[in-house]
Amino acid sequence: MEIYCTRPQCPRPQNHFVDLDDNATLRSAQQKYCSACGMPLILAGRYLPIKLLGRGGFGAAFLSRDRYTPGMRECVVKQFLPATNLSPTQRKLAQDLFEREAVVLEEIGSQHDQIPNLFAFFPVMAAGLQSQQQEQFFYLVQEYIDGENLEEELVRRGEFSESEILFVMRSILPVLQFVHDKNIIHRDIKPSNIMRHVNGKLFLLDFGAVKQVTNSPSGAGNSSTGIYSLGFAPPEQMSGGQVFPSTDLYALAVTIILLLTGQKDINKLFDAYSNQIKWRDKVDISPYIAEILDKMLRSAPNQRFQSAEEVLIALDESAESIPDTSISNYQPQAISQPAPPPLPKPSTTTSSAVRAFSTLELLAGSAFSGFEGALISIAFLSLSKSLPITFFVCAVVLGILIFAQTRRWIEKWDLVIIPVISLLVMFFLNFLRGELTIQEIMILSASGSLTAVALTSLFRLIYKALSSII
Repeated sequence: MEIYCTRPQCPRPQNHFVDLDDNATLRSAQQKYCSACGMPLILAGRYLPIKLLGRGGFGAAFLSRDRYTPGMRECVVKQFLPATNLSPTQRKLAQDLFEREAVVLEEIGSQHDQIPNLFAFFPVMAAGLQSQQQEQFFYLVQEYIDGENLEEELVRRGEFSESEILFVMRSILPVLQFVHDKNIIHRDIKPSNIMRHVNGKLFLLDFGAVKQVTNSPSGAGNSSTGIYSLGFAPPEQMSGGQVFPSTDLYALAVTIILLLTGQKDINKLFDAYSNQIKWRDKVDISPYIAEILDKMLRSAPNQRFQSAEEVLIALDESAESIPDTSISNYQPQAISQPAPPPLPKPSTTTSSAVRAFSTLELLAGSAFSGFEGALISIAFLSLSKSLPITFFVCAVVLGILIFAQTRRWIEKWDLVIIPVISLLVMFFLNFLRGELTIQEIMILSASGSLTAVALTSLFRLIYKALSSII
């Protein structure tokens, strides 16, 4: 088996071990060391780097295998690797950004299927290459997305069509809405940070430059760190000022324009005289889409769309006036296959721009459904005295309530107001007074609510456990 040494200065990083070709031996083997530089090769005793994917920014990425999973799961090992000419302050900032990526991926990676999961974060100590002084290396391990990023795709196949960029927007905007709802600004949206899986699904990558939004007054707490990609960052980010959700929307618009024009360098589209990106005369695109992109590109943050959801709504409102924009008609070209399979719609993209539910929202909805289910059961059982009729009516009403929650017709304060109104109605129904007191109704309803929360938590736990295994 080939194992790739992750030491940056290693003169011969490729190592071959015949004994590791046997999977049984591989799973139980002790640590292996690079024959050229002595660097530990099995990272954290578990991860086997087999190929260098690339270097840049503050690190390097390696395609690796996890020997402690049944199928030797592929994953990406990212190594913190700052430039040697950085000052101590700059080096500390770079390390903070690297660690921040691990924190963010741990928080949100498992909650959205278009953000890679974090598997591990750890340091490795090794003897120096030219001295015996110990060196420390930092690594994070995340889900491997088999495909190519949009920058690579642009170089390979050229400019995107209108329907293709609409697919990109409708795929990435819900992810941004999810991230922004977590009070996180990505701050580095660009084609190379959007990966298309071989099955067509788009993923948002590289959360190393994220900004946690705070409620402190404008200043150091809210200001940008100065980490951005030139050409994609709006004025407020380049000046080191406060960043907003509309900061990411600006960068997404620049990304879309690059894909539309086929231009590799956005600076070639920038007009210094007007201080604007000149792009509309270089593409043939529906005016409604052009207007949406222009609004996303406005210099002042408050003049842009204020959320990804607003952009999605604008796209939906203009959909009838845009010819041939159905994303279901788009068939992406596979990277290594001449006849790619049809592209499925992303699971998080809908025409109504319904964003994914957080764990708290899911449990609150379960509590609401359980509470209302108990109240409805009590009411109809008192009316009809028939268990089958009560069961049927409850099932229909609960189905309607759950559907309304999935469409976000019922959310937030509705989950409190509706149960309170239901309780008041139950209290004033004369035919119930002789059977159950309001205290008994409250106890039964609360029990139904707790039962629903417990069942939801159990099934979610089972789902997450199975997801980590498969």
